[in-house]
Amino acid sequence: MRRAVIMVCVLLAAGCAAPERPYRPQESATTASSTPRATTREAGLPSGPETIQVAAGLRARVEWPANPDPLLKVMVDQYVGTRRAVVERRSVYKDGLELDAAVQASEWVQSFADARWSMRGVGRLYNLRVSARVGKGAQIDACVDESGIRMVSTRDGQAIRPQPEWLRTPYGQSVAARRGDDGVWRIRTYVTSRERCTR
Repeated sequence: MRRAVIMVCVLLAAGCAAPERPYRPQESATTASSTPRATTREAGLPSGPETIQVAAGLRARVEWPANPDPLLKVMVDQYVGTRRAVVERRSVYKDGLELDAAVQASEWVQSFADARWSMRGVGRLYNLRVSARVGKGAQIDACVDESGIRMVSTRDGQAIRPQPEWLRTPYGQSVAARRGDDGVWRIRTYVTSRERCTR
């Protein structure tokens, strides 16, 4: 009951809430794909597995549910977009994000640029769902398995030793989204996920 009350408060405050803490991948765009995909249910949002080419040497395997809610694309786009930003050595990422989320995501992307790290391999996004919706606010949840990802140095392309611990275990990612006056859903903030994800 307490978790439900907290969730409603988060969604109702989506337009003005401040993030609890900086976005971190363990708490936690337009996608490139070999096959063009539509962006709404009416136009045929994909269902089942889809492999997206994020960047050279990096792919995302998205396990869409049957009859997916179009809101799930918000989560998928930010996952693909932030990882592409890392590979492109960007220091800012704000596509489809409002101010708080843009700051959180940009700090995360910048941390890779500062460390001169990049990503290679295949990440997996699964158990996608809209867990709550109140008015113009919604929470979108997913599980992320990046055990197929390797961190590499942008200096010489060699694997980082040791690899980060958070790559080894699937983790949950949750975002609070808000529908703007223009009808477009954008991520307002990343929120702490309590999801217990398994492979």
